[in-house]
Amino acid sequence: MDNEAVGSVRVLAPTGMLGAGFPDITIERGLELGADVISVDGGSTDSGPYYLGSSQPKTTRAAVARDLRVLLKAAAHADIPLIVGSCGTSGTDNGVDWVAGIVADLLAEEGLDLRVARIYSEQDAGRLKERLADGHIRPLPPLGELQPETLDDCTHIVGMMGHEPIVAALEAGAQVVLAGRATDTAVAAAYPLMKGMPAGPTWHASKIVECGGQCTSNPRSGGVLATIDADGFTIEPLHPEVSCTPILVAAHMLYETVNPYRMREPDGTLDVSEATYTALDDRRVRVEGSRFHVAEQHTVKLEGARITGYETVSFSAIRDPHILANIEDWVHLLRVTLTERVEQTLGLGADKYAFDVRLYGYNAVLGEHDPAQGPPREVGVMLLVNAPDQATATAVAKIANPLMLHLPTPDMNYLPSLAFATSPAETERGPAYEFVLNHAVDSITPTDMFRIETEEPAHHG
Repeated sequence: MDNEAVGSVRVLAPTGMLGAGFPDITIERGLELGADVISVDGGSTDSGPYYLGSSQPKTTRAAVARDLRVLLKAAAHADIPLIVGSCGTSGTDNGVDWVAGIVADLLAEEGLDLRVARIYSEQDAGRLKERLADGHIRPLPPLGELQPETLDDCTHIVGMMGHEPIVAALEAGAQVVLAGRATDTAVAAAYPLMKGMPAGPTWHASKIVECGGQCTSNPRSGGVLATIDADGFTIEPLHPEVSCTPILVAAHMLYETVNPYRMREPDGTLDVSEATYTALDDRRVRVEGSRFHVAEQHTVKLEGARITGYETVSFSAIRDPHILANIEDWVHLLRVTLTERVEQTLGLGADKYAFDVRLYGYNAVLGEHDPAQGPPREVGVMLLVNAPDQATATAVAKIANPLMLHLPTPDMNYLPSLAFATSPAETERGPAYEFVLNHAVDSITPTDMFRIETEEPAHHG
C-alpha cells in the first residue's frame, strides 16, 4: 500500500452495519466524489451477549453477501481498500472466517482478484490471567476487579482493536481487510491516519460516520462521505436528496458516549470541546478544532460472555377486564402458585431455577420506573424461565402452562380462558449468556494482541 503523503482523504461509510443495506446509487455517488477508502462496521454489542457467547452472527448471510458484493465491486473498480470491522457481529475468530468465506465466494463469482487480510481478535484466557496477575488488567465502570475464574468461564473473549492492526494489514498490501472486534471508529480512522491525516479531525470524523447516514436528515437513505484534511473534515451525504446540518453532525457525539466532548480510543482520547460546526451549504458541514490527546499507556478493551443457564419462554395474552383491573395481584398469585407447584412437582427450591414475568402493554419495558395509570385493554404475559439445563427450564414452563391459560384472581368464581401466542406454548431458547468482561488490558504494543493473516489473490479468470 502506497504511503505517500496526501492533502486529504475521503472515507466512504455506506451504512451503519454491514447487512443493513443501502441504495446502490449512494455507492456510485461516493466513487464519483473520489472516495479513497470504504469502511463499514460489521458488528455491535447492542443486541446482547448471545452473539459473542455463541459466536454466531446477528445478520443473515444473504444480507451480508448483498452488501459485500456491491462494496467489493466498488472497491475493485476504484482500486481502493475495503475495511470491515467486528466481523460476524461480535468479532470472534469464527465471525472473521464467516465473512471471509462470503468474500471468497463473491470474489470467485465476480472474477475479482483482491488480496484479503484477516485480523483475529480472540484472546486466550491463560495469557490474560498472566496479564491480570501482573496488574495489567483494570475494570471499567461499573464492573469490579476481575477474578481469574471469570476468564475461564467465558465461552469467547475478544479484544477491541484500535486502528493499528488495520494499518499493519494495509501496509502489508491488503486490499480487503476483515477485522475482528474493533472500535467502530478505528475502522474509518485507519486509512486516513496511515496517510498522515491529523488524529483530532480523523477520530472525530470517524465517530460521526460510524453509523453511516445517522448523522443525516434521512438515516434510511444510505451513508456519507467524510473528507479529512490538515485542518478538519467535511461531511456530505451520499444520497442527493439528503442533507447534513451542524446540529445533526454535532448530535452524533451524544450517541453511545459517556461524555459528549471526550471519547476514549485505545491510543488516546478524542476531545471535541473546542470543535466548530459550520454549514457549507444546505447539504455539507465543515468541522474544525477537534483534538486528540495521546495516552501514556495504550490499552485494549476486553469483552467476554459466559453461559448463565438455559431458557424456555412462554407467551400468553389477557383481555379479561376483571383480571386486567387487578393485574398486579394476578401476577403475584402466578408467581406464588408457580413456585409452590414447581416444588411440589419437581422438588426444586427457588434457588435451583429462576423465572421472570413481564407484562407487555403494562410495564414490561420500564417496570416500576414508569408506574401504570389505569387498567390496560389487553396485556401480553411473557414467562422467561432460566435453569441449569434445558429440560428443567422447559419442565417449569410446562407447569406454568395451565396457570397462564386459566388462573383466576382470588375473588373470581370461574376459570378465565386466556390465549397463548404459539402452539406449543413453550419455546426452548437454548443457552443464555451474560457479559462478564468490561475491562481494559495494557498493551505491550498496539498490535501484539491481534493476529494478521493475508491471502494472495486467487486470480479468478
